Amino acid sequence: MGSLLARLRRGRPSATDLAMLARQLYSLTRAGVPILKAILSVAESARTPELTEVLIDLHETLRGGRTLAAALGRHPDVFPHLFVSVVQVGEESGTLEESFLQLSEFYETEEETRQMVKSAVRYPMIVIGAVVIAIAVINRFVVPAFAQVFAKAGVELPLATRMMIASSELTIAYWPHLMITGLAAFFAARYALSTEAGTLWKDRQLFRLPVLGSLMERATIARFARSFAIAHQAGVPILQSLTLAANVTENAWVNDRIRSMAEAIPRGESLGRAAQQVGLFSPLALQMIAVGEETGETSRMMSQLATFYEREVRHDSKKVGEVLEPLLVVFVGLIVLVLALGVYMPMWDLATAAGR
Repeated sequence: MGSLLARLRRGRPSATDLAMLARQLYSLTRAGVPILKAILSVAESARTPELTEVLIDLHETLRGGRTLAAALGRHPDVFPHLFVSVVQVGEESGTLEESFLQLSEFYETEEETRQMVKSAVRYPMIVIGAVVIAIAVINRFVVPAFAQVFAKAGVELPLATRMMIASSELTIAYWPHLMITGLAAFFAARYALSTEAGTLWKDRQLFRLPVLGSLMERATIARFARSFAIAHQAGVPILQSLTLAANVTENAWVNDRIRSMAEAIPRGESLGRAAQQVGLFSPLALQMIAVGEETGETSRMMSQLATFYEREVRHDSKKVGEVLEPLLVVFVGLIVLVLALGVYMPMWDLATAAGR
C-alpha cells in the first residue's frame, strides 16, 4: 500500500478523472447495477493502473462490510474530502445515485473553469518568456558583435548604447555569479512564499494583478460557491460545508476568509452577516447569500451565484486576449525600440561620417 500511495502522489487523479469516475458510477447505479459490481466494472476501464488498484481496494473494503464513504476515506490522496462527504450523505439518505451525478457535474464544471483561467494566463506567460529569452540571446551574441564594430570605428556612443554594452559585458563576465545570485533569490523567495504568512500574502496578491487578478478571483469564488452548494444540497451541515468548500478553493487567502466565516456562525452570526464581515464577496454575492438564507434556499442561491461567476469567467477569459494583446505588443515594441536605437544610432553616425 505504501508504494501505491507514493505512485498516487505523483499522479493524483485530476478533476476530469474524478468527473469521469462519478459519471460512470452514476450511469451504472442508475441502471440498477449493484455498487460492488459497478466499482469492479469501472476498475476494469480505469485510465491508470494506480486508479485501478484503488478501485479494487474499494471493492474489497466494501466486501468486508465497510461503507463506501469509509472505503473512499482510506485514500485521502485520491478522493478529496468533498467527494467523500457527499458520498457519505448519499449513502445515509439513500440518494447515492444522485450524489454521483452531483459530483460528476461539479468536477466537470471545475475542470472547465480551471482550463479557461489557464488559457487566459498562458498567452502572456509565453510572450514574456519569449521576450526574456530574446533579450538573453541579444545580450550574449548580438551586442558584443556590434560593440567590436563600434570600438574599431572609434565613434562616440549614445547613452542607450553604452548601457546595452555595459549590461552585455556584465552578463558575460559575471554570469556564474549572476546565476548563483538568481537561483539563491529564487529559492529564498520560494521558501518565504511556502510559509503560512507567505502563502497568504501571495494568494492575496494574485487577485490584485491587472486584468488577470479579477478573473482568478471570480473563478475562485465560483469554485467555493459551487462546492458549498453541492455539499449543502447533499445534506452536509452548513459549518462542514463551509470547511469543505474552503479546502476546494486552492487559495490560502480565500480559505482563511471562509474559515473566518465558519468561526463566526457558532457565535450567533448569520451566514450573510459572516460573509459580509470577511471582506471577500461583492455586494451582489452578499445579497444572494442573504436572500438564500432568508428563504431557506441557501444551496440553490449559492449554485446560482456559482453559475453567475462561471459565466463571467467564461466571457472574460475570451476577452483577456483582446485586452492583453495590445498591451503586450506595446511592451514588446518598447523593448525592440530601445534595442534598435541602441544598435542603430551609432550605425547612423558611422554612415554619416563615411558620407562626409
